[in-house]
Amino acid sequence: MDVNPKCESTPRGTSAPEPGSISRASHVPVLLDRCLNLLAPALERPGAVVVDATLGLGGHSEGLLQRFPQVALIGLDRDRDALARSAGRLSAYSARTELVHAVYDELPQVLGDLGRTRIDGVLFDLGVSSMQLDQTERGFAYSQDAPLDMRMDPSTGMTAADVLNTYAAKDLARVLRQYGEERFASRIAANVIRERAKEPFTTSARLVDLIRDSIPAAARRTGGNPAKRTFQALRIEVNAELDVLTRALPAAIDALNVGGRIVVMAYQSLEDRISKRALTLRATSDVPVDLPFVPAGHEPEFRLITRGAENATESEIAENPRAASVRLRAAERMREAA
Repeated sequence: MDVNPKCESTPRGTSAPEPGSISRASHVPVLLDRCLNLLAPALERPGAVVVDATLGLGGHSEGLLQRFPQVALIGLDRDRDALARSAGRLSAYSARTELVHAVYDELPQVLGDLGRTRIDGVLFDLGVSSMQLDQTERGFAYSQDAPLDMRMDPSTGMTAADVLNTYAAKDLARVLRQYGEERFASRIAANVIRERAKEPFTTSARLVDLIRDSIPAAARRTGGNPAKRTFQALRIEVNAELDVLTRALPAAIDALNVGGRIVVMAYQSLEDRISKRALTLRATSDVPVDLPFVPAGHEPEFRLITRGAENATESEIAENPRAASVRLRAAERMREAA
């Protein structure tokens, strides 16, 4: 299972820039040209509105605003630091942008607050951003000793340490198994319960050591760092990522005008499975499969633009290794819902 983050990269060994000082050379949004081309038919219309549901460092939004000079953009992010940095990056387009502190399942409320009901395009670039990984104090990266936080919005909610120190063994094992697809979830959970009785978990290095010691040596020889699955599972639990995505995709789909398009980029199989299910459901007719024709008004609302999930090219991956696990899906609204 791939657990790479969303792919707007900061080269390792460099310090994170101050808000508003984003280096375009060092922040490469994944599959930018492909995203722009997929959204173009919907955004070249007069008065088009596009939502970047996962604003991050603003690389995709910048590309959208440059490519489509008449489009209005709404950018959402739950991370206030990301919003501040993107505001600086997108300052030349401020007349056409609305940046909102919100989780992307809050899209209907955001649109209502802005006096809008429908949009023409929406982009989801899922997962944790490179900025969040590169900020040691956020606790997302298992390669550095840091506080066990992992909140995408550091101002609210439980932390990864809270999960480790309060969940019952069966609940912790469920999280690791369901969200990290960790084969040794029960063993890791039992060891966490034992060790937290001695001292609560506060930083990542102790957890990484525990995970390594919980996994048989033979299983540690393949698949990269053995901590990656547990860290992914904790991050998903802390931020309710899959629940949010399950609510957000239907809301975004419902908001699209006829001819509007949605692009979703996922970086691990759990996200991609949800995306595939949501798009395929709306691209399927509701008539029985053995009916020889589709009655008027029962045609699918959407059509799938991509055949399955698209991956990054070798050249994209060479430029940005974090793009290696991307899976891109796209669809277009063909008619209004009945």
